Amino acid sequence: MLDYLASLPPAVAQGIMWGIMAIGVFITYKIVDVADLTVDGSLCTGMAVCAVLITKASAPVWLAILCGAIAGMGAGLITGIFHTVLGIPGILAGILTQLMLWSINLKIMGGAANIGYAYTSKFFVSSSTIISTIIYLLLIVVALIAVLYWFFGTALGASIRATGCNPHMSRAQGINTSVNKVIGFVLSNGIVAFAGAIISLYSGYSDVNTGRGAIVIGLAAIVIGEAALSRLYNRSMIFKLASVIVGGIIYYLVYQTIIYIGLDTYYLKMFSALVVAVFLAIPYLRKKYFTKVKSVKKVKEVDENA
Repeated sequence: MLDYLASLPPAVAQGIMWGIMAIGVFITYKIVDVADLTVDGSLCTGMAVCAVLITKASAPVWLAILCGAIAGMGAGLITGIFHTVLGIPGILAGILTQLMLWSINLKIMGGAANIGYAYTSKFFVSSSTIISTIIYLLLIVVALIAVLYWFFGTALGASIRATGCNPHMSRAQGINTSVNKVIGFVLSNGIVAFAGAIISLYSGYSDVNTGRGAIVIGLAAIVIGEAALSRLYNRSMIFKLASVIVGGIIYYLVYQTIIYIGLDTYYLKMFSALVVAVFLAIPYLRKKYFTKVKSVKKVKEVDENA
């Protein structure tokens, strides 16, 4: 039991980091209303750029993370151009960019599938500083949520939200929805790559396969967080963004619990997909079945009163 409790703080740290990644997924999935699969590739792009700059160019950590985020924004720009300029459906545009990034990421890493750091980071690698790591990550989350809350409160941010809510009405109001979608893709993948750089620093290496299934983890964090903070979710953008982080933490705590009880790790990806499927189906099932039950009860009550 003590071993299990000792494994929870690292799970919380991973949940926060992947929750940051899920905020990027949230922007395209919930705000722009496009399912973007670029994230499976852009996450690795952030990792690759960060690892190469630190190991090959001895760049400062903050500069490596920043460059990783900028590279991710470039990936989002490619997807945005595919979708808006070339007319390729959003989900297919993301798949095409993701495939391109596989080759690009390998090229960035010099053909190596894995790059390890030759040093121990004070904040991200040493297990003895896990509490400091969590505090450091929470400070990053607070800063990120504050910036995004401010941005989506500006005229540009409001127009991006309007584009996702009703693109036809937005165009009728003179909003350039194509530009807004591109900005959404760029911002989303920049945050995803930013998270990828942090994850690589925490794990101590960059691996070209890490991004596989990232979209599923992102969706899981979004839907679990929305369910966990359902009463606060629609009150403010702050609660929506915070719910994603909460969802990421819950996901990795459950993930760690499954590992502890001895479930075959081969089933973890399947478990993630089933969790997302269940939470995505709940609103539909609630609307389809429970609404009918309530309406039938109301009809019976009316008949009895009559």
